[in-house]
Parts: sequence; C-alpha cells; structure tokens
Amino acid sequence: MQKLDLTKQYKAYYRATNQPELLEIEKAHFLSITGKGDPSEQQYADKLKALYATAYTLKFKYKAMDKDFVVAKLEGLWSFDEQHYQNISITTAPTLIPRSEWNYRMMIRMPEFVSQEQLDQAVQNVITKKQIDMANEVELFTLNEGKVVQILHIGPFSTEPETLIKLQDFCIKEGLQKNGLHHEIYLSDFNKTAPDQLRTILREPVK
Repeated sequence: MQKLDLTKQYKAYYRATNQPELLEIEKAHFLSITGKGDPSEQQYADKLKALYATAYTLKFKYKAMDKDFVVAKLEGLWSFDEQHYQNISITTAPTLIPRSEWNYRMMIRMPEFVSQEQLDQAVQNVITKKQIDMANEVELFTLNEGKVVQILHIGPFSTEPETLIKLQDFCIKEGLQKNGLHHEIYLSDFNKTAPDQLRTILREPVK
C-alpha cells in the first residue's frame, strides 16, 4: 500500500522562494477549526490539539481502508475587523492590532476522498476516547484562492512584517489588490524549531 503524501503530490503548493512571486493556486480541501485570540494563549493550543487529534484519527481510519496518507503541514488564515481597524495594511497589522483581536482558521490539507461521514465518526471517536470535546468544532473546509502572491519567510513570526513589505511593494508595482485572507503555511514545526530557523510561506490572494 502506497501512502499518499500531499506535500509531494502538490509540490508547487508547498514551495516558495525569498522573492515575491505570482502564481495560481488550485482548489484544496482541509480539516479546519476557527477561533479568535492570542496564539500564545491556551485556547489556541487546545484548538490545535483538537485539530491534530481529529486529523490523525482520520488518517488511521483511512489506513484501515488501504487509503493511508501523511498528515500535511499546518496552515492558517488570519484576519481582523477591517471596519474597526481602517487603513491598516497587512504589513503594519501585526504590530498595530492586538493579538487578541485576530481571527484565525487553522487548517490541515486533506485528500479529496475524506468524507463528512468519516469525519463525523472521527470526531465522535476523539471526544469519546481522548476526551477532547473541542473536536466538535473541527470541520471540512474548501479553499479556492486562485491568483496569489507569496514569499518564503525565514525567521521568527515577529519579523514577518519585514518580509511582508516585499510582498506589498511587489503588489503595488504590479497593480495587484487584496482578494482574500492572509494565508500562512508552516513548513517548520514551531514547537521543535529555533525561531530564527522557522520557514513559513506567506501568501496573499490578489486580483
């Protein structure tokens, strides 16, 4: 039985350089959970725990059906109330907007064969056997970003604005406008990797 690895099947999706580039992203399916607040707080950690527990439960359910797959990289869509925080660009938002005011959708890409029925069973399994009630919040989510500008950020999350400036300058030069939520793909495990070695794809949908 061959194990499906989405990072190998969709190599372009998980690859970026240290210079801005424009590309077209295909529609993708995810396991996701939403929330609001500071990522350093316990609630965020609990949400990730529920997301990963459900993802691995699904993996082993499908492995038993000879459809094994590798659990993909963690991703996040980040946003804030743009009516309340007007005239703030994505380059200044990380420093000007309190972390408690950020909305997030954390995601793990799933094979297209993952069904709602199997997710429902996995969620009940996680709640019953692992006592993680927050698994009830995990859902299937489809994202169709289309045209995006992206760049690879190397270093701690606190220095992302420096890299985002490159994206903003590129968009201004090319006459591109924002067309979706700020998207991050975490190529490194931030629990095991030194901050200055973290590799994160920063992606902005544009039109």
